[in-house]
Amino acid sequence: MRKISWAAAAAAALALVSGCSSVGPAATPAPPPIGASTAPVGGTCDTQAAQWALGKNGTAKVLEEARVRAGARMARVLHKGQPVTMEFDAQRLNLEVDGSGKITAARCG
Repeated sequence: MRKISWAAAAAAALALVSGCSSVGPAATPAPPPIGASTAPVGGTCDTQAAQWALGKNGTAKVLEEARVRAGARMARVLHKGQPVTMEFDAQRLNLEVDGSGKITAARCG
């Protein structure tokens, strides 16, 4: 019977385990997040920069463009009578819409 050294057995076990540690194909990169090329990473929201959105429909495209122009980290559309959180967040843009979906106000907070 042939004896295998402890070091050789450990190296073989390590080679087997390391081959199984891969999570997925390395050649497939994750898709970039929406607005990644122009999206600010944070900072204080600028209400004046988002005023161009007044009168437009509160679509996802308009919301994202207003967020980027205002320099906000996040944005949301608020409908009349909708319950909302009351904490102030200087990095958040709020677009208020009327019953027809038109933006009536743009404010930070």
